[in-house]
This record gives sequence, structure tokens and C-alpha cells, in this order.
Amino acid sequence: MNAQTATRPTSALQTPALPTAKPEQLGLSSLRLQRMSDSFKREVDKGTIPGATVLVARRGQIGWFDAIGRQAPEGAPMAHDTIFRIFSMTKPIVSVGIMMLLEDGQLLLSDPVAKFIPEFAETKVGVEHNGKLELEPASRQMTIQDLLRHTSGLTYDHTGNGLVQQLYQQSRLRSRKITNAEHATLLASMPLICQPGAEFNYSRSTDILGRIIEVISGKTLGAFLTERILAPLQMTETAFYTGEENASRLAEAFATDPWNGEKVQLFNMLEKPAMESGGGGLVSTTMDYARFAQMLLSGGALDGTRIIGRKTLQLMASDHLGPDVKIQGALVPPGHGFGLGFAVRTHQGIAPFPGSVGQFFWSGVAGTFFWIDPVEDLFAVFMSQGPGQRDYTRTLVRNGVYAALD
Repeated sequence: MNAQTATRPTSALQTPALPTAKPEQLGLSSLRLQRMSDSFKREVDKGTIPGATVLVARRGQIGWFDAIGRQAPEGAPMAHDTIFRIFSMTKPIVSVGIMMLLEDGQLLLSDPVAKFIPEFAETKVGVEHNGKLELEPASRQMTIQDLLRHTSGLTYDHTGNGLVQQLYQQSRLRSRKITNAEHATLLASMPLICQPGAEFNYSRSTDILGRIIEVISGKTLGAFLTERILAPLQMTETAFYTGEENASRLAEAFATDPWNGEKVQLFNMLEKPAMESGGGGLVSTTMDYARFAQMLLSGGALDGTRIIGRKTLQLMASDHLGPDVKIQGALVPPGHGFGLGFAVRTHQGIAPFPGSVGQFFWSGVAGTFFWIDPVEDLFAVFMSQGPGQRDYTRTLVRNGVYAALD
């Protein structure tokens, strides 16, 4: 698999569709699924989102796949093969990649990050005191497990405005023109927001996992993901950018978000980045991601091709925070914990939306979302490009899908 294939999908290769069935054959109500689609049509009519796709599969077959509204505000109708920026839905794919290296015997979860990226050996913790940032030594090294569960002490510049996050904001960390290696070195030079293992802080941790994959494999992140995950799953349209021939298939958000009034700035999907962000750089289609989701639901294999071991995946989809780790921010909902690359539901109640204990999921900042429900043998993929209303649409699609279960 060459690097060109690794980073650039081609329209000559079409993603194979998963098998389909009528909703009622899968224990789903077509009437109630239509009501769910209608709820998104109302959002389109109100001008809150340009459009969306929603795919629901159960028992190994797709029971519902609807394309609603438009790809872009003034664009063509939304299509089943529209291409989206999936942002943080990149993280589960990269997390599976790092766990494949664990299965290969290339690393342990307890390995310090500095074993692979030496610059992290001397990282200090930033503590705010009287409006100034004081540096303290780390009580222990951050580990691979910390990166996977976001307890590394790294953060994001957009999740708050503390002094550490201000340093992030003033840096080149968001640039797509630096390499993964340069990004890792820059991040290692900055103080941590807390002691490793003390808090869940959603962060650039998965970008560092992507760099570790490069260090171990000797390949670019895109080449590794294509060779080990994307090509075996026949996810032919998932990459860090797409070609000009696909320009007519790109989903775009409103220039100004109708929910919060903020200007929307999303990266150009046709531009090849220097940085292949393991935390948020991939573009994909609904069917491509559905193949990844079906692999997860099937215990790590699809169409006879095993990507990851069943017990390894079970470990990933278990809570790794426990009661002692403080969860910062609102990204992990009540009644949930976080595993190795996914949020995980730990309680039947508490959360303000239906689901099953043991389901796992994640989403993307531009409006994409997926979840896996092993109890109901079900998964769903929702794709849209509407950053401001993403929390609302995630809950709307959850409520609609679970209402359709017989």
C-alpha cells in the first residue's frame, strides 16, 4: 500500500455497502425511524443545519439510511456518499491502531510516552498561583494508557482559557503545516494542565498516539492506518484529505453558525496537510464509518477480516476512569466513563438520554456522531457539518433511534 493511497481516497474505488434489510426484519419500526428523519428535516427547514445523514444498523444489517437536506447551504442535495470532516471520530480509529501495536508486542499500556518520544521525559505540570503559572515536577510519567483515556495532563486550547490553555492558543499547535513529529516536540515543551492520571481532560493525547504509531511503524500515520485498518475494512474514502475529483461531494457548514452566531472555520478537505492529526484530521463518508462501526460491534472483525482481538476491544470499551479520576468538562455525560478511545455508558439511568450499559461512542466537533450498542446489537452513524448544535443533534438522534426499537 503506497503513501499516495494512504492519504488520498480515490473515487475509482467504491466503499462496499453493508447488507440491508427492512426495519421490521431487524426489530425496528419504520414509522418511528421516519419520525426521527422528520425531526431532522424540521431542523433543515428551520435553518439550523444544512443537512445530515443518519444510518442505523442492527443484527449486521442496515435498516435505515437517510440523506436529509443539502450537503452545503447552497449545495447539492445531501447524498449517501457525501464526504465529511469527522474530526474527533478520528480518535477511535487511531486508538484501535495503537492497540493493534499492543497486540503485536510493540508496546504496553503501562509504557511511558517518553519511551517513544523522549522529549516527554522532563515535562512539568503548570499550576496557577496568583494569576501566574508555576511549574512543578510530574509525580510520574504519562503512559500510553493515559493518552488513550485522556488522563495524560495534556489539554486542548478550546476546552478552557486557563494559563496552560493560553499557551496552547499562542502556539502553532493548531497548524496543519507542521509535521506530527514537530507537533509532538512542541507539545512536550509545554506544561501539563494537571498531574498525569489525576483528571480526565479531553486533549491532544490522540495526536501523540498518532506520532507513536509513526515512531514504532516507521510509516506515516496515514500509511499505517490504510495498511492495517482502512484497506482491510474497505474504507476506501477515509483519509486525511480527498482529491479534487470529489469537490462536488463535500459537506460544508453555514458560514456563521445559526445557534451561537460564531464564524465557522473548518479545514479545507482538498488540501493535503503536513500534519496527519490522529486526534481530528480524517475525512470520511457515512458508509465508510459504518464499516468501522460494524467491525466494532462484531467484536473486532468484519467480513472474515479480524482487525483487533475480541478481548482487546472489550478492554477498550470498558471504563478506565473509575471513581478517583476527576472528569473535567462536559464531554463525558452523566452516567458515563471513558475507556481507551471511547466514552462508555456505566449506568442505565442518570444520563438524559436512552441507551444501554456498556455502549460506547464518540463524536466530532463539526457535528458527526456514532455509537455502538452491544446489548441491542445495534450501531448508528450520524453525519452533519454544524458545530454549534452538535450536542442537540446527538441527543435528538439517540432519542429517535431508541424509540424505534421493538
